[in-house]
Amino acid sequence: MTLSLPQHYREILKGLGEDPEREGLLDTPKRAAKAMQYLCHGYEQSLDEIVNGALFTSDNDEMVILKDIELYSLCEHHLLPFIGKAHVAYIPTGKVLGLSKLARIVDMYARRLQIQENLTRQIADAIQQVTQAAGVAVVIEAKHMCMMMRGVEKQNSTMNTSVMLGAFRESNTTRMEFLQLIGRSK
Repeated sequence: MTLSLPQHYREILKGLGEDPEREGLLDTPKRAAKAMQYLCHGYEQSLDEIVNGALFTSDNDEMVILKDIELYSLCEHHLLPFIGKAHVAYIPTGKVLGLSKLARIVDMYARRLQIQENLTRQIADAIQQVTQAAGVAVVIEAKHMCMMMRGVEKQNSTMNTSVMLGAFRESNTTRMEFLQLIGRSK
C-alpha cells in the first residue's frame, strides 16, 4: 500500500515524536502536503507553456536586462528554503522575449528541488534555447536556510552564482557592462 503525501507527513510528525492527533496538528499533514506541492509546482510546467509564443520580432541588438527577480526555492539536500533574487540579461538576435516570461522562467526552475548552481545554469540555458540570443547572463544571490537555521548557522552569508553564455562569456566588456548595470561591479 502506497501512502499519500499527507499520510507521509503524518508519519514524519510521528517520527519526530509528535502526536498528529493533537488539535494544532490535526490538519497539518494535509496543509504541509499542499504547501509542498505548491512550492514544487515547477515540475508541472514546461518551457513551451511558459513562453506561450511570446517571442517577438525586433531590430534591437542591445542588452536586455531584468534584475531583482525575487525567487524562492527549496534546497534539494535539506528541503529547506533558499530565497533571493535573479538578474538575467540577453542580447537579442532578431527576437525579444515577452518581459514577464523571463520572470516566469526563473520561477519555473526555482519551484523545483534545487541547488543554486544548477538553477542558475537551467535559467541561462532556457533563455538561450528560447531566444537564440548572442549571449545570456544570469546572476543569482540567495540566502540559504540550511546555512542559517542548521549546520554552521551563519545568518549573514549570501551565495552568489553566475552563468555567462555567448557574448557575456567571450567579451569582458559585455560582461562588465552587465555587472555594472546590475550593481555588481564598480
